[in-house]
Amino acid sequence: MLAVLSMLRFEDALARILALGSPLGSPLGSPLGSPELASESVELEEAEGRTLAEDVVAPGDLPAFDYSAMDGYAVCTRDLEGAEPYRLPVVGESKTGEVAPPLASHTVMRIFTGAPLPEGADAIVMQENVVREGDMAILGTRPRAGQHVRARGADLAAGAVAIPRGTRLRPGHLALAAAVDRSVLTVTTKPVVAILATGDELRRPGSEAVPGTIPESNTVALRSMARRAGATCRVLPYVRDDKGAHERAFASALEDADVLVTIGGVSVGDHDLVRPALEAVGVTLEFWRVAIKPGKPLAIGRFARPGRRDAIVFGLPGNPASAIVTFALFGIPLLRALQGDARPFPPFVRARMTRAHAHDPGRLELARATLGHGPRGLMVTTFGNQASGAVTSMAQAEALAFIPEDVTGVAAGEEVDVVLLSDLCD
Repeated sequence: MLAVLSMLRFEDALARILALGSPLGSPLGSPLGSPELASESVELEEAEGRTLAEDVVAPGDLPAFDYSAMDGYAVCTRDLEGAEPYRLPVVGESKTGEVAPPLASHTVMRIFTGAPLPEGADAIVMQENVVREGDMAILGTRPRAGQHVRARGADLAAGAVAIPRGTRLRPGHLALAAAVDRSVLTVTTKPVVAILATGDELRRPGSEAVPGTIPESNTVALRSMARRAGATCRVLPYVRDDKGAHERAFASALEDADVLVTIGGVSVGDHDLVRPALEAVGVTLEFWRVAIKPGKPLAIGRFARPGRRDAIVFGLPGNPASAIVTFALFGIPLLRALQGDARPFPPFVRARMTRAHAHDPGRLELARATLGHGPRGLMVTTFGNQASGAVTSMAQAEALAFIPEDVTGVAAGEEVDVVLLSDLCD
């Protein structure tokens, strides 16, 4: 029981990890090197997934002029007098890419979607509601002022912040940046991540299956996740179970990596060499156990680099589900925080359990699950096999269901917090 109490809760561990990634440094008073995030300019087409290092400000009103939302006829509502219907001559035309002539009094003008509203007009009548008789237009009803008009500045006024600093750029943001006439954006630089798996049993997938060895599956998954989170990533050669080999590999990786991710050997067994080797090369361990399942052995540390930001070390467990889940929940938010992302951890959603899930109290369980929709909203189905070495359930999982640490299980129909893996890893 004391061992459980000495472990950090999930919320506390996440807060401390995000503090390591904050440009303001740790709230515990340990500054993490330079407080400023480095930045670079990139072409708009290359900015997807990057994090803004500036506010994108509208240089002018958006839209820049009043325009029609429909194909139809531009009118001045003050000209429509007396009883319906209204018969007015059609004079002129407004189409996209051109400045329309002014609307003559007591006339209508043909206009097309996106075309500028002519001076003197204040409404659009859809073409479906107009009968043409030669050069005359017959309007069955009187439109209201502003009808089907997209007003100048309706989206943004000149000088308004279109996209705030700290935004991780999605396709909609890129469209907005283009709409405010930006072709280049200033984004934070990509953190450099080094991934290093340890263990005598490891071999590359597809290599000779020597008895006692296993194909290593973690680095390819973590590399993919880190790259999707905006990092530059490199996978280092496997390190055998030798303390000196560990120290040399760690010291070399920490020379230029912003984040070093080690896999395996982080627990307390006789062959678990990662923590003592990290300490031997100068890494200060912040904590190394979290009250979660899978993933209890999780070492987090800092490596001081004078004149630049400290490197951050993630010591992950070696079982595939444990490594992937802990990196998704802690490593990905850290990488986003290092890039100045204002929302590094995605929001929780609530979902109802489709079936009962048994749980041993003591640690928060992060149960791999699939999602669906039912008559009362989002539904979550946890897998029966939640073993930390089960790669199959990790491959099929769409979400992590948070099973509270103090319960013996969750019944079918109960609601739980859920994090979508697509929100974490895409």
